[in-house]
Amino acid sequence: MSIDTAENGRRVPWTDVLLSAIASVSWALIGMAGTAALGLHLLQADAAGSLGPMTAAVVALGANGSVKPSGDVSAFGLKGAEATTAMDITPLGVGLVGALLLCWFFLRSLRTAGVVVSPAELLARAGTVVVLFVAMLGGLAWAGHDVITIDGDALGLDRLPGTGGGKGVDIPGLGDIGGLLPSRIGDLVEAKAAVGFTVDTVPTLLGGAAWAAGVLVIALLASRRTPLPRGWEWVHRMVRPAVSALVTVVLVAVVAGLAAAAYAAIGDDHPGRIAGAALLGAPNGVWLGVPVGLFVPWDGRATGELAKLLPDPLDRLLTVRTDQPVTLGRLAELDGKVWLLALAAALMMLFAGVLTAVRTPLVRAGDAAAVPGRAPSVAGGHGPLGLAARCALRLGVVTALALPLLAWLTDVSVDASLSVFGFDAFGAGIELHGHLGMALLLGAVWGAAAGAAGALLAYAAGAAGRRAAPLARAAAGRAATAPPLFPTVPHGAGPYVPGRPHRPPNPDTNPYLRLPEELREPQDARPPAGAPSSATGDVYGAPTVARPIEPPPRRPPPRPRRTRSSSDDGPPPPPPPHPPGEPKGRS
Repeated sequence: MSIDTAENGRRVPWTDVLLSAIASVSWALIGMAGTAALGLHLLQADAAGSLGPMTAAVVALGANGSVKPSGDVSAFGLKGAEATTAMDITPLGVGLVGALLLCWFFLRSLRTAGVVVSPAELLARAGTVVVLFVAMLGGLAWAGHDVITIDGDALGLDRLPGTGGGKGVDIPGLGDIGGLLPSRIGDLVEAKAAVGFTVDTVPTLLGGAAWAAGVLVIALLASRRTPLPRGWEWVHRMVRPAVSALVTVVLVAVVAGLAAAAYAAIGDDHPGRIAGAALLGAPNGVWLGVPVGLFVPWDGRATGELAKLLPDPLDRLLTVRTDQPVTLGRLAELDGKVWLLALAAALMMLFAGVLTAVRTPLVRAGDAAAVPGRAPSVAGGHGPLGLAARCALRLGVVTALALPLLAWLTDVSVDASLSVFGFDAFGAGIELHGHLGMALLLGAVWGAAAGAAGALLAYAAGAAGRRAAPLARAAAGRAATAPPLFPTVPHGAGPYVPGRPHRPPNPDTNPYLRLPEELREPQDARPPAGAPSSATGDVYGAPTVARPIEPPPRRPPPRPRRTRSSSDDGPPPPPPPHPPGEPKGRS
């Protein structure tokens, strides 16, 4: 089924659009659910509650949803004790798995649309994926709620002194005062504690729609081999090399974080907990370290037991209640090895600059004399400085937008408190918020510096432009309009119709241009200096033919063979005998 939606007569294949959207969303949610369930199981979270609702809640959080924990403690038949919890944290490990699967299936289906996709088809494919993903999140919002009830018997309160199951509290001279305790410990057996969580439907649906749309936009900007609508050729040439380079180094950083977690789990007493935490939150830690390593300041605090969840020396810094922001310098005062984080972040940005130069086409648009697959010695006629300027500008803009995004994604806000009759019994919380304005400014500076340095390194090594995508080369005039799926045979060129040479013919270097001596014309018959030759059109000095070469004479056609008749059977008759008396030789 297809419907005309474009002025050029192209149709949107709705059947293929629906099937590809179902595959993309289904595999993305399956990957997110599997990662969340495995991480929760390794953390032994399913020992305190049902794994299914917790998995649905974590998947909703990973898709930019919202989960509202709540609790209520009833004692003595009163409702005055209430537990309140607020949580704003995204398990980026779950979200990253879903984003990768969603992008892979979406881009794979889009590449089947052709070399140039129509805007209507692109909008239809992306919109269908977003709508279907939001619909599936609605089901998760319905399933992602659970209540855990803890009673006094499960806690063993019935065995405390002064309760019905205990022996009482006997004080010499006073006797048993178990029933006279002011707090009436015996009544705590009837206490009920209910702690639950619920997925907020409306914020989850809105956040999921924004998450899916943002993931698809980043995928289209980072994929170098995916077609775009006509008129968007500048995206292939100017945007995609820098975006794909930065996305590559960010994913490599996550892989490095997972490798570090695996190394730490080998010698730990509880390797399952480390593995579960890495599955759910490895991107959180890595992408928090990237802005910190690039000197982006943060505001943070940590109180209570939740402060123990932070890595050292961040936990020691946040437990000191000061108004100073969290910076790389303050962390280095507590542990000098923190400077290695700055070195790793700088090397990551330099790697992004080299990748940007390697994936950037070097030839100006319209330069038809370039040979595909061969990087010219001058980058588009501007030299290495021009290449460095272009890479610095493009990577600077991309990093200026990406670094605040990383800081926003890794924001943490968790507060837990138990208040009884208005009195705060205990409290715990973590707050981490990056300065987005400074992240924007520092991202532009780091991106420009890394782009220029990486371009100069790639140019010096001869790798600039070597890995440019076919669509980027086509946009820059280095190849045909469409990248061929298979090697194409040039039309009109061959052994009998030679193509255009890339340099003037030279008989001194090409032995096939030299004629034998017997075919050269005499020296006195050569044309004057500067006059072209009449035989070949070459200038004076090139070998010419003195006379036209005549083709060899044709062989006469073979004579037809005569068929042998009956009179020709046998040899001819002998001559008559010579008459006697006549001399020989006379007739």
